[in-house]
Amino acid sequence: MAKVLPPGTILQHLYLAERLRTRPPGRFVEIGVGEGHLARRLLSLGWQGDGYDLSAESLARAGANLADEVATGKLRLHHANWLTATEAQPVDLVISCMVLEHLDEQAEARYFERCREALAPGGLAVLFVPASMDHWGIEDDIAGHLRRYTAAGLSERLAGLGWRAAHTAGLTYPLSNWLLPLSNALVNRSERQKLALGVQERTEASGHRDVPMKTRFPSVLGLALNDVTMYPLHVLQKACRANPGAMVLYAECEPTS
Repeated sequence: MAKVLPPGTILQHLYLAERLRTRPPGRFVEIGVGEGHLARRLLSLGWQGDGYDLSAESLARAGANLADEVATGKLRLHHANWLTATEAQPVDLVISCMVLEHLDEQAEARYFERCREALAPGGLAVLFVPASMDHWGIEDDIAGHLRRYTAAGLSERLAGLGWRAAHTAGLTYPLSNWLLPLSNALVNRSERQKLALGVQERTEASGHRDVPMKTRFPSVLGLALNDVTMYPLHVLQKACRANPGAMVLYAECEPTS
């Protein structure tokens, strides 16, 4: 039985699925596969590919969650740094969720170099990153974030690296904003001790968090937290996608040269 996902994660996945609807499924590579929830969504849409993560614990959870897909070769998992890995097979989609904000400027530039190397002609790089510096909080510190983004700031950075943002959208607004005080309280109670870890350790741990009622929910809540019940909030997030207060930024990126 699939894990009950947080409402914000469901909204992000609904937006991605809608955006990918016009693209034929191909091969993907996900950087920071975590427990495999985004990979599961892509696999359900007919994609196949590879997932990279720095954390052995995250990969073990992803392998358990997607055991059938790993066994049949639809998904290959790699305990490696994708920035220094060599992938011989071109892919149609490079995707990451809450990864880019962990990278310093040099590594961020290398990320897009690797995207250029990995993508087949006509391929797409998709990013989910935290947005709105006004909403910086304890979760950013615990996860080892270096920044939050704006659509304009990301577009400017991409342009300097020879890329363009073909499409951007602010996601999870207003739900995540409404839930932010509760989210901060839950994170502070369950994960505050992680502030004593180094930034790299916090980064690696960010892919397999265990916060009751924040990242972990009783199975009965799957009746309320699912694609069908969350769909009206998906319609609302689309209507609000230009709101600068949105706490997640979605971007489809293409090389310009």
